[in-house]
Amino acid sequence: METQRQTYLDWLRIISILGVLFFHSAMPYVAEDSWHIKNHETSNLMMESNLFLHLFRMPLLFFISGTVSYFMMQRRSSLSFIGLRFRRLFIPLLAGMFIIVPPQIYMERLNNGYTGSYWAFYKTVFNFVPYPKGSFSWHHLWFIAYLFIYDILFAPLFAWMASPKSILLKEKLALLAKGKWIYLIALPGIVWYTLLAQSHPETNDLVHDGVYFIYWLLFLLAGFICITQPQLMDSLECNRRFALTIGFLSFILLDYLRWNKIEPGYSEWPFHGDSFIGLFYALRAIVAWGWVLALVGYGKKYLNYKFKVLDYLNQAVYPFYILHQTVIVVLVYYIVQTQNESILSKYIYTVGMTLFVTVGIYHLLVRPYALTRFLFGMKPKPKVQPVVPESEQVKEVVVLSV
Repeated sequence: METQRQTYLDWLRIISILGVLFFHSAMPYVAEDSWHIKNHETSNLMMESNLFLHLFRMPLLFFISGTVSYFMMQRRSSLSFIGLRFRRLFIPLLAGMFIIVPPQIYMERLNNGYTGSYWAFYKTVFNFVPYPKGSFSWHHLWFIAYLFIYDILFAPLFAWMASPKSILLKEKLALLAKGKWIYLIALPGIVWYTLLAQSHPETNDLVHDGVYFIYWLLFLLAGFICITQPQLMDSLECNRRFALTIGFLSFILLDYLRWNKIEPGYSEWPFHGDSFIGLFYALRAIVAWGWVLALVGYGKKYLNYKFKVLDYLNQAVYPFYILHQTVIVVLVYYIVQTQNESILSKYIYTVGMTLFVTVGIYHLLVRPYALTRFLFGMKPKPKVQPVVPESEQVKEVVVLSV
């Protein structure tokens, strides 16, 4: 039986992409974290807000992507689903690596003293030497690459789960909807992160990112499982306050420990042994799962409303994600050169101008044309049905009756 797509998931997807906009717009101005172009002055406080967003922004996107994969699998075979994901994910990834990402690398090189033209630089992309040594990269499009690989690998499982053949499993999954048992779906991810994250930092390059590759996958699978059994989504809605409490208190505890230097590597850290280090890292995973499941629960409760603008936003959000970081890097190259401007004013301007320019590119250059819609993974533009005058309709009816 086909499940109708839930509007709140579309709103959560849009909110997630807005979170990515705020996060990436702040990266030039946050302390410690390296990025493509950095402002001369940076902010420790902005780094703290970015840490908060970083803990759950991508997990939420992967969770929602799992639900999207379920809806796309409806009435499709594994091969048909793979073909669809090839068009919606691989083609935009390939186009992005040759069209969207190179300007980011070029602006970074200019910032570091490169004086050549863009076209002289662009030739180096085809040397296929990975960034940062070379000019070939997927940068922020790693999310699309990972999602494509997940869907290819799990297409047979997804097809089986979306079919009536899995009805017995779905009935057993319904047991998790009782009480707080739903939160068992977070346990594998928390354990995995606790055991391995401290020694395997996030790289987003796939080759050296095995720990996070599995970590993100567990969010996607959780989203797929929950949407497969509607009672699980109902449980997230009923227990949303509990999840938010866990996510909130865990983040407060994490900040308390960090701000008082009670963390591994500092003298105030009272424990010895790797097992205790893992417990500190577990807080990050608990924050991520707590906030993701809380946002899904609150979204199901309060965001299940469809407005006319939703159709436009839902189409725009994917191209917006593909475009936004390139727009940020180009703008920031010039913004960081301005004098006598506060970090806050630069950040606000970066967010505002990125939103303005990215939406403009989408609306004027991507949305109207079949080729750009294809390259950005959009559905083909719907054909406009000719309007038949009422008089002609009457004539047609008369002819048919004769």
